[in-house]
Amino acid sequence: LHSNNNPYASFGATLARDEEQNLWSTPHDVTHTEADDDRVLYNMIVVRNQLDKDSEEWQKLNYDIYTLRQTRKEVRSRWKHILEDLGFQKEVDSLLSVTKLSIISDSQNMSKARDILLKLSEETNIFPTSWELSERYLFVVDRLIALDAADEFFKMASVVYPKRPSVERVDDNQKATQC
Repeated sequence: LHSNNNPYASFGATLARDEEQNLWSTPHDVTHTEADDDRVLYNMIVVRNQLDKDSEEWQKLNYDIYTLRQTRKEVRSRWKHILEDLGFQKEVDSLLSVTKLSIISDSQNMSKARDILLKLSEETNIFPTSWELSERYLFVVDRLIALDAADEFFKMASVVYPKRPSVERVDDNQKATQC
């Protein structure tokens, strides 16, 4: 059972480490820790790994890490769903892939991309309410602008993930109707 000469002996451990560092979706991509939201997740993982697994702090951090990852997967899934509906079935993964090597296609598109991303967050539910806008999706919107598909993406997101009125707005509308 001693495996000093077995090149595959640490294979499982390597996969586990890769999964820990896999902050978004691409294993072995060290560029994930470049963005602010990636650094937050990375720091949570580092702190959790320094704690005793039986501690309450470890369990809380582990839950927070899991929740953040699930939220990211959900957001990515929403974007993927819309892109596929727009006809980008074969390109969807490359459109959503962002690394530190990614660039904005045209600096003039930057303000338009920011406006569309902000509009998506304010007027649709493509992002959860607690979500802080990720730089990652700025690059995706830039790509959509370059493909002349950003407006169609926004329209589709508005239909598929419409912003639900808040309780206050519903109350105000009911009061206005009653008057």
